Amino acid sequence: MQVNELVVQSGPSAAKTSGLEGVVVADTRLSQVDGERGELVIAGSRVDDLAGHASFEAVAANLLGEARYPLDGHLPTLLGRARVAAFVRLADRALGVAAINPMSALMALLAGLGDELDVVGVLGAMPVLVAAHARAHAGLSAIAPQAELGHAADFLSMLGIADTGPRARALDAYLVTVCDHGLNASTFTARVVASTASDTVSSLVAAVGALKGPLHGGAPGPVLDMLDGAARAASPRAWLEAELAAGRRIMGMGHRVYRVRDPRAAVLERAVERLDSELAANGGHDAERTRGRLAQARNMERAAEALLAERHPERRLRANVEFYTAILLEAVGIPRELFSAVFAVGRSAGWLAHVEEQRRTGRLIRPQSRYVGEVA
Repeated sequence: MQVNELVVQSGPSAAKTSGLEGVVVADTRLSQVDGERGELVIAGSRVDDLAGHASFEAVAANLLGEARYPLDGHLPTLLGRARVAAFVRLADRALGVAAINPMSALMALLAGLGDELDVVGVLGAMPVLVAAHARAHAGLSAIAPQAELGHAADFLSMLGIADTGPRARALDAYLVTVCDHGLNASTFTARVVASTASDTVSSLVAAVGALKGPLHGGAPGPVLDMLDGAARAASPRAWLEAELAAGRRIMGMGHRVYRVRDPRAAVLERAVERLDSELAANGGHDAERTRGRLAQARNMERAAEALLAERHPERRLRANVEFYTAILLEAVGIPRELFSAVFAVGRSAGWLAHVEEQRRTGRLIRPQSRYVGEVA
């Protein structure tokens, strides 16, 4: 059988591009990242116009529609049913992986879905699996989903986080903000697996495995560790200088693509502001904690940007999405060890849309390496 291949590099004399940077391997209608201007477009709309205005379900439907997946305008209902189906099928299995870390558990539980589940079934299963494992890890019983709730609100409910609306709206804005972002490492991984004509679940398991790597999706939790450490120092700058002197990275600063501030950082910063205002309107101490953490984060961002500009004048290292991800998810009430898994819940919409888009090309992604070893 003849197989069409997409070859990134060809021939032994092909020019090497480190990390495939600048190499185009796919045409997509799903998202565009403009690193010079600091702009992210998702399915035809700027992320600034989506987060806090369009629901995760609506944006996911647009992504899947761009991938030519038929939804007929019923994604919220279909997702609710999919969450219930996933809970009935797999919630009890979370007990078997309760002791392992959330990302490894998510991979194991995803694999247990089987290879016949469709795109909507996998998308609906993601928050169920993350929440069921989190509850099992804490020694608590899983909480059944409520099909009539929105995706974000039901996710919080399954995690056992009480909410009257503000936290669900903030989480929904977050899921929208991170749902797709060009051909990043995990999305490329999903497309490579899909290009082999493998099943949807296998593509998602591979994508989660890529996201698990600390160079891709592991920084939101450490951002809070950084802020906690800096709070005990003489000043944010003093703490940052000590970290750099010790050879450690500054978490949440810099991005492989963006040469300016990550637009998602601004979107999430505004989402935290809205959450603070809504919590304050409802009374309680949560707003005070959120406001204090946001002020601390802004001070740290300014100090880090100034210091890094002095150390690296050739490239401005600005806040990335993970910086304010940490602030928002903490304010919502999600434990920091779950941050990467929650990111996967949002990004799964993009992964699945890319899987469908890749399948429609019918082409195997097959880069070529250049041998630099010896011949006996």
